[in-house]
Amino acid sequence: MNYRNMPGGNATEKSILLKNIDMVGFAMVELAQYLDTHPDDEEAMEYFMHFMKNKKMLMKEYTLKYGPLCLDNMNDRDLTKWKWATEPMPWEGVC
Repeated sequence: MNYRNMPGGNATEKSILLKNIDMVGFAMVELAQYLDTHPDDEEAMEYFMHFMKNKKMLMKEYTLKYGPLCLDNMNDRDLTKWKWATEPMPWEGVC
């Protein structure tokens, strides 16, 4: 899934990746709400699984390149030094 052609001018690879994570996450929330009222919709479930798989892939890519976005994405390699609070967060305008 590639959302590079979105409007917004010059975007860094990091900001594009964050935008992709946000868009896939939004789609997952919307599908989850739909599935709450339509639990037997197999096509919607397939879409949800597709977006979940994509989000995991995007989160892994982001973590490998820029560090974890949330504590759930930390791995053993990240735990050699506590970087969570010492590196800029995405919302601090470093993208």
